[in-house]
Amino acid sequence: MNHHEHHIHGGLIPFVHLVLGLFLILVIFFYLLAANRSSRKYKKWPIHRTLFWCLGVTCIGASIMGPVGEKAHTEFTWHMGGHLLLGMLAPFLLVLSAPVTLVLHTLPVRMARQLSCFLRRRLTHLVSSPLAASILNIGGLWVLYTTSLYGSMHQSVSLYLLVHVHIFLAGYLYTAAMIYIDPVSNRFSFGHRAAVLILSLAGHGILSKWIYANPPTGVPRAQAELGGMLMYYGGDAIELMIIFILCLQWYKSARPRTSMSVAYKG
Repeated sequence: MNHHEHHIHGGLIPFVHLVLGLFLILVIFFYLLAANRSSRKYKKWPIHRTLFWCLGVTCIGASIMGPVGEKAHTEFTWHMGGHLLLGMLAPFLLVLSAPVTLVLHTLPVRMARQLSCFLRRRLTHLVSSPLAASILNIGGLWVLYTTSLYGSMHQSVSLYLLVHVHIFLAGYLYTAAMIYIDPVSNRFSFGHRAAVLILSLAGHGILSKWIYANPPTGVPRAQAELGGMLMYYGGDAIELMIIFILCLQWYKSARPRTSMSVAYKG
């Protein structure tokens, strides 16, 4: 790490971590507040969704702060572990917490309608479509690890933050587009989502093998090999959870409604 990079990470990054830590605490607090309000207005908000939210926010914090975030600046393997937490596991957990549903439950009627209108906009549909979300997610990773961007982001705090914000948001959009937990106005078929998911899996797997064989600039080969393996197997583990939920939703939507038919016959 050169003097300039040391100054960036030794001076500004701790301040950024402090601000981020306070922000994440507030995010958890406001979710708990909203869950409590929703429980009073409607039926009790599911405790497992609150747990998913807290775990997801914790994954965000762990990916950037603490031992993982500290070592990620100098060791590629730790960086890749942070990437899995920030770009895959945290989005998966946060999607399962159904934040949009909770917000719609707790906002005043006028503001809830405004949010619903925003979610129905054409641009929102485009960005949140499975194909576009997959391109933003997997394509962004290809740009990060096959260009000079990976090395450059460690020289600039603003670029470092921008890359991490993109990794998280792209991961969230991708997960939300594959498994519909929150309400959406334009649903893509299960077949379409499954096809895009398979292509995304291929793109993610190929990239991990590329990293294994072609280390990013400045990354020692041994670290690149470990990081590539972690990306491959760790990514597959999280993708399997997404596949399981997608298949479960598909099965539930396709199975015969025997109880309704029996009631009708009776």
